[in-house]
Amino acid sequence: MKHPIGVAEILAARAEDDDDFRERLLAMPRETIEAELGVTLAGDHEIHVHEESYAKTHLVLPPRSKLTKAEREEAKHGATSLEFLRKTMHDPAPPVRPVEPGGKRARKVGAGAGSLARAGREGIRKGLAFLESAIDDSGAWHCIRFNVGDPDIPRHFERPPFVSALCVLALEGSGEALAQAICAATRSYLADTIEYPGLWRYYRHLPQDLDSTSLCSLAVGTHPWIALGRNIPPLMANRDEEGCFKTWVLADGEPDVVSRFRIEADPVVNANVIAYLGDHPATRDAQRWLEALIVEGRLEGSSKWYPDTVSIYYAVARAMSVARPALERLRPVLADRILGLRDENGDFGNALQTAQAVSALHKIGSLDRIDAGRRIEELVDLQHDDGSWPELLAFGDQTLKWGVFGQIGHGAETVTSAFCIEALEHLVARMQP
Repeated sequence: MKHPIGVAEILAARAEDDDDFRERLLAMPRETIEAELGVTLAGDHEIHVHEESYAKTHLVLPPRSKLTKAEREEAKHGATSLEFLRKTMHDPAPPVRPVEPGGKRARKVGAGAGSLARAGREGIRKGLAFLESAIDDSGAWHCIRFNVGDPDIPRHFERPPFVSALCVLALEGSGEALAQAICAATRSYLADTIEYPGLWRYYRHLPQDLDSTSLCSLAVGTHPWIALGRNIPPLMANRDEEGCFKTWVLADGEPDVVSRFRIEADPVVNANVIAYLGDHPATRDAQRWLEALIVEGRLEGSSKWYPDTVSIYYAVARAMSVARPALERLRPVLADRILGLRDENGDFGNALQTAQAVSALHKIGSLDRIDAGRRIEELVDLQHDDGSWPELLAFGDQTLKWGVFGQIGHGAETVTSAFCIEALEHLVARMQP
């Protein structure tokens, strides 16, 4: 698919110079745009092309908001309303599942490459079966919001589009039929949650944000608003004086409960925007900022939302992979930084940290620098009998206080499982001739 930046202008310019293309665009807009962009657009979305003339002018109105005026007003004060927050967070979540008896490396896997590959494939299929049972009928992935500092604060399920996009992007590389079915259902859910002109928000009481928007846009790239780059102007306008992308889109009339505590230029948010927009002049300042943070070793404390350095490396590696040649100069440095996260035993940490490190190394072409078999054995050993992997802190506000002093965290067995399946797919491929 061609890049979304300037696509509408490119189509219009071609129609100006090519009468045959113009006629096809007017008569068969979907087919013509699909052929031009090399993509199949979402089939449940009508596309109309209008031609103005010297005697005819079109005024195109944006769609009505999905929320009523009363609902939008309620959302502005949602952060102070316990009743509203309960609607947002859905049902109470169960306690964290205790570690299963036996501990790490309780289940031994054969040492041969074939045995390891089979064990990894079995782990993938068990994990997918678990995800199928855990994702709701709409295709939404559930996450759990909890308090790292005070475990007595109630845990709640939530299902923001961001979580679904984060997980489906990890899962979509699997060739398993069940993985593809899960991804298709999730993309439908994400398309249903889109707001004009192609923006998303985490909660209703928060403003739209570039992290959710970038990941959701990557996941549902065939939606016409995304394919035609309708959301590019508001993303471009949401940069600071240094050219870095700011997290929140504080538009007029939108909720603003974030000004007092926000850190705008987050490295993961910027990496995700670069992944979506690509290697474009508008992203070059953000690329240089990210490069400096990593090369100069200034990542500590740079992200408000992602507690582990490996999460930042994972996001940057994804941007390098899908937006080439963006951030290309970081390739050798990033590989060394990721490998430098290992402890004295050569391990990256918990299951989520290990999975993200493995996938990041794969995305930058350095997976051959670790022992793939050992990582398969580790991830298989950490898998629960029902096919899931442990609930772990995946992201969250590390400074915001809620009720009492503590850190707001988000994670779930489904989230960890998506990343572990992604890593196992890369590792199994590495073990096969």
